[in-house]
Amino acid sequence: MSPSPAKNADRNSAPPAPEPLRVPVADSHTHLDMQDTTVEQALATAASVGVTTLVQVGCDVKGSRWAAETAAAHENIHATVALHPNEAPRIVLGDPDGWSRQGARPGGGDAALDDALSEIDRLAALPHVLGVGETGLDHFRTGEDGTAAQERSFRAHIEIAKRYGKALVIHDRDAHADVLRVLAEEGAPERTVFHCYSGDAEMAEVCAANGYFMSFAGTVTFKNAQPLRDALAVAPRELVLVETDAPFLTPAPYRGRPNAPYLIPITVRAMAAVKGIDEDEMATAIAANTARAFGY
Repeated sequence: MSPSPAKNADRNSAPPAPEPLRVPVADSHTHLDMQDTTVEQALATAASVGVTTLVQVGCDVKGSRWAAETAAAHENIHATVALHPNEAPRIVLGDPDGWSRQGARPGGGDAALDDALSEIDRLAALPHVLGVGETGLDHFRTGEDGTAAQERSFRAHIEIAKRYGKALVIHDRDAHADVLRVLAEEGAPERTVFHCYSGDAEMAEVCAANGYFMSFAGTVTFKNAQPLRDALAVAPRELVLVETDAPFLTPAPYRGRPNAPYLIPITVRAMAAVKGIDEDEMATAIAANTARAFGY
């Protein structure tokens, strides 16, 4: 039986705004360029519920340029720039279905990846770009043929972040051990953020020992995410951030509907419950941690 048109319409509609936070926070990772709204609307709606700062994240050359330009035009938006882990293999392999081939030479190859990384390097030097990411490793979507390109790109991003003194924003999907290995081999930047933290409690203790920030998304509200809540429970309060990764990973009870920065209060309240503190304490810690992580 097919879902009713009304049910489909509901899944495609924006969830209602939650009760505003009393202590303002930042969305440490969002993709405004993928959301069905204007930047101005997104800022206004987020601010109305106490989400006053947004970190716009680049995933390819085109998106990173857009992030830098958008941050330059809005004081409450900060940018990060990078080639997403799945973008690097597409550039090298000349995949015509890649997210973006701007900066890549026809046919792909290592030279094309060098071109794209050079543009990320240029953008990372801009004062309103506060982070390099999302970079890292993704063993879920990229097979063995793309592993070398992915790791080479990750190492290059680490070097760029350290050279410019910017935060490193990590995408880690099904690659925990390898991400930690590369960070240890290269030497992590002073400020390193695990975006959409997906490790367990044991990994959270490793991250804490290294001073890595852990950013929790709407996934922490999912029924099947007890290992993630266990990780949050042991993560030091001073290393915890919150994010939407919008338009993805919408928190329960709106999972599957479009995500946006204004839904951050739902995740903040869920995080406070896990940590056993009130939402004002949680928001105060998150706000201070995000400013420290990105240096604003």
